[in-house]
Amino acid sequence: MSETRTAADLLRRSLDTFLAKDMKGWVDLCDENVVLEFPFAPAGSPALLEGRTAAYEYLRGYPDLIDVHRITSLRIHSTDDPDVAVADWSVTGRVLTNGNPYEMSYATFVTFKDGLIVKYREYWDPMAFTTALTGSAF
Repeated sequence: MSETRTAADLLRRSLDTFLAKDMKGWVDLCDENVVLEFPFAPAGSPALLEGRTAAYEYLRGYPDLIDVHRITSLRIHSTDDPDVAVADWSVTGRVLTNGNPYEMSYATFVTFKDGLIVKYREYWDPMAFTTALTGSAF
């Protein structure tokens, strides 16, 4: 008998895969037609990605840019919809191109269907992201 996983379990698995820097593995957790939304994406970064291929193209170089050492806080919330979970999480790491510290907090809303991510919406601070990457505050 197969184990039933809740949306919260699936979201935790996706974060563990991300922390392991397995971008291909993370994308494999997505539906072929996944939609990724980043409403606060900084200028020059996509706010919307559609499809597994686009998601992988966006994420594949992430481990070469930012070395996330660990998740420093994590709260995963179940919702009234059994296919939706929300994570409030923070990470610490280092920007590999310049050595700057990378400290970021995220709010992530994920919808699953048949055990796969179909919609991923993530909020983060674009100013902190840009400052970490460039070393310049705006």
